[in-house]
Amino acid sequence: MPLRRGRIGRPGLLGTVARTAVISGTATATSNAVNNRGRRRAAEQQAYAEQQAPVYAPPPPPPAPSGGVDVVAELTKLSELHQAGALSDAEFAAAKTKLLS
Repeated sequence: MPLRRGRIGRPGLLGTVARTAVISGTATATSNAVNNRGRRRAAEQQAYAEQQAPVYAPPPPPPAPSGGVDVVAELTKLSELHQAGALSDAEFAAAKTKLLS
């Protein structure tokens, strides 16, 4: 019988390092494959959802109040009068409440 040289039993340090590298590489490759498949499926689902989603036109702006009063213009006038000191705080608040109600 030929003589065997080397270790018998557990692998040495280099064998353990090599086995660990193979396991780590396999785990990384598997993880990347799973992640790529998930990204691809998510992109396909998003593309499908975008194809199926109905396209709506934006709603028209609300109609102007029927009283013919431009609320924004009136509020601007009241604000200018209040800042100029022509209206007190109480008068401004009362006029604003009346305009908005």
